[in-house]
Amino acid sequence: MKALLFLGLLASISLADEAWTPLFDGKSLDGWTTLDGKPITRGWTVDDGTIHRSGLGGDIVTTGEYGDFVLEFEWKISKRGNSGVKYRVQRNIGLEYQVLDDAEHPDGKKPSHRAASFYDLLAAPDSKPVKPVGEWNHGRIVAKGPKLEHWLNGKLVAELDQSSPEWRKRFEASKYRGKKDFGRNASPILLQDHGDPVWFRNLRIRKL
Repeated sequence: MKALLFLGLLASISLADEAWTPLFDGKSLDGWTTLDGKPITRGWTVDDGTIHRSGLGGDIVTTGEYGDFVLEFEWKISKRGNSGVKYRVQRNIGLEYQVLDDAEHPDGKKPSHRAASFYDLLAAPDSKPVKPVGEWNHGRIVAKGPKLEHWLNGKLVAELDQSSPEWRKRFEASKYRGKKDFGRNASPILLQDHGDPVWFRNLRIRKL
């Protein structure tokens, strides 16, 4: 009986692992393109198992599209750096998990522009467990219908419900107001080129 239970546990673990799709193989930019769907030839490189924004290259996106999902990734920002992970985008406008040097970048002066926040919509709290510049942070985005969550280093730091009055209030006060169907469509996952060095690794996604 114990042996059967153990085999059952192994099977469940295997199925859970299979549900995840890696978005980066650690060796190439296969599965990623420019916004125009072209091969990435400048600005983004693969360095020591990371996707590194090393120069001007524009935003890059996955070849696959995702609407409801769990996305996990690790990120490391440069001093005074700014970047982000966007999802449910239209072209390059969409929901954004902010990646930022909160202390040194000018955007850090506005709470909803700080790391792990829903950019320009909802701030992650000052008590969030963010690592110093140059160290790796673990990010997690959960999008299931109207329910949205941002996690940082194992802690839920911000959540929104697009069906709520709070969402409508925040949306109308944001830079996105007037954008029809904002944040509601399936789309590629986008890594933002905001002009600064940034690194990503261990990106994987699971559709819900």
